[in-house]
Amino acid sequence: MSLDKNRSHYSKLAKLFHWGFVILLIYGISKQVDDIKQLENILFFRFEIAFATIFLILLIIRFIYMKKTQKTSIPEETPKAQKIVAKIIHNGMYLFLALTVLTGLLIGLLFWLELKNSFFIEIIITCHELVINLLYWFIGIHIFAALYHRLKKDGVWNSMVPFFKEKN
Repeated sequence: MSLDKNRSHYSKLAKLFHWGFVILLIYGISKQVDDIKQLENILFFRFEIAFATIFLILLIIRFIYMKKTQKTSIPEETPKAQKIVAKIIHNGMYLFLALTVLTGLLIGLLFWLELKNSFFIEIIITCHELVINLLYWFIGIHIFAALYHRLKKDGVWNSMVPFFKEKN
């Protein structure tokens, strides 16, 4: 079976969105708020709000673009259960990315409203941490699945990954 025959090709914009979000997420994780007291620095606080807002807007644009213009690269003969799991993982990553940003923005709002020592902010912080952990699990499953397809040599890897290309 030819690798090109059995899969769709993602557009350059789709690949830019994918790898751009990898970079944005790594950046976001590397500069994450370690202590809520960091938000007392107004410049840091404003940057966090701006970064989160831009990230969320780009995520929405990416989601709409991918759903409206791109088709899965999973081969047609893939078992239905595997296709369902792939859809759950992809949609779950979008959901958890959005919830990470939204809970983070809610923490910022509560902080700004001087509710930084409230029970409510503690609940939102706990939800934020839970969502991030779920996101990490989904990303891990996504990476594992990509490696699985790379070993399977069914063309899925080549459809999005620009390196270690599969050979026909």
